[in-house]
Amino acid sequence: MKKRALILIEGHPRGNGLQYVVAAQRLGLHSITLSTDPTQYDYLATENCEAIHIDTNNLDALIRECSRLSATYDIAGITGFAGVDESVSATVGKLCQHFDLPGPNPAAIERCSDKFTQRQLLAEGGVPMPAYRLAANAVDIESSAAEIGLPVVLKPAIGSGSSSVRLCRNADELAEHTTHLLGGKHIWQSSPRILVEEFAQGPHYGAYIMGDEVIGISAADFGAPPHFVFREFTFPAALADDEHERIADISRKCLRALGLGWGPTGIEFRWTKLGPVVIEVNPRMAGAPDPQLLRLACGIDLITEHIKLVVGEEWDLCRRHSQTAAARFLVPDHDGVLDWIDNDSLAAAVPGVAEVKLYVKPKTPVVRKGDYRDAIGHVIASSPSLAQTEAIIQRAVDLIRWSITPANSHTPLPPSTTGTSSSAV
Repeated sequence: MKKRALILIEGHPRGNGLQYVVAAQRLGLHSITLSTDPTQYDYLATENCEAIHIDTNNLDALIRECSRLSATYDIAGITGFAGVDESVSATVGKLCQHFDLPGPNPAAIERCSDKFTQRQLLAEGGVPMPAYRLAANAVDIESSAAEIGLPVVLKPAIGSGSSSVRLCRNADELAEHTTHLLGGKHIWQSSPRILVEEFAQGPHYGAYIMGDEVIGISAADFGAPPHFVFREFTFPAALADDEHERIADISRKCLRALGLGWGPTGIEFRWTKLGPVVIEVNPRMAGAPDPQLLRLACGIDLITEHIKLVVGEEWDLCRRHSQTAAARFLVPDHDGVLDWIDNDSLAAAVPGVAEVKLYVKPKTPVVRKGDYRDAIGHVIASSPSLAQTEAIIQRAVDLIRWSITPANSHTPLPPSTTGTSSSAV
């Protein structure tokens, strides 16, 4: 009898790959990772996982490889660990269609991945959103910003992880980011298409969805503007029942408008003076640490349940307990070379801390981009209450220290702790 296998299409190195591998093993599945560069995933060697070197941007090559593997394995399902990349989900959907396996609708994902198309479909569906315009050049950007009114957010129509997304509060910032987007610093895969959006001011929330069920809602904080670098996630968000239901209702309306409703989806909101408005719909599994927060807070292992859906088994979103979980990101405040970082083991030993993860090693260059790549690690904690969880995570973060020698300097700044030169924010 052939061994049942789960094919994993790579996403981002900071994605959920290891969690998918471990969950697959628990479910009795042999995981096979298809990757352009398997060496970037350390866990493949430590977990003794099978990995195949292949161009994951080449759909025909992926089809040929999966066909070859089907001679040896019973391919139970195909999925990915995208993290911040919708294109992986679209590729997975096309592979699933080809091999007649359960999977997402690739056409719906591709429509959703174009932020302007997504906005148009949401508007047709009556979903509340910020005002927006599509621009292709500097004149378009300037006129669109004038129509909407400053401040505005400029972002590529196709992209993820807040890359090249910036708040422009005045004419100078608008001109500066226009130059960034159109002057060669941003790499376009096709002709430039830029979304100019009204800045929706208010608390940020995120809805976690599986199928058409809203599992829960998180709250998030950002670092200092003009960039949108996440500082902290908390789950569940401190919302009244009617507030939670308003976000859930709009979430379901988004799914209908975009033709989604299979597998995981994440929807970002801002709660403005007019109520919740949709910032973005992401048709994929959220990247780390979101799945960990769900598991710690309510006992739902979203990755395991996703795999069950992928392989055609019955999945279960029943809550098993009620806690408050939070993740805090470690973000330096200047560029340079990381000399050292330590005390992560002390932070991990703080009662209530579930995980301390560092993304970089000493002697690594630190170059902030104003997006998800700015973080050099995270701390996750949980407890019965929000106040207790915040205290635990703050105690852990305060223990972690690092030193970064600024660019063009041979003298490192004093070791950092929270609130100093390279703070954990």
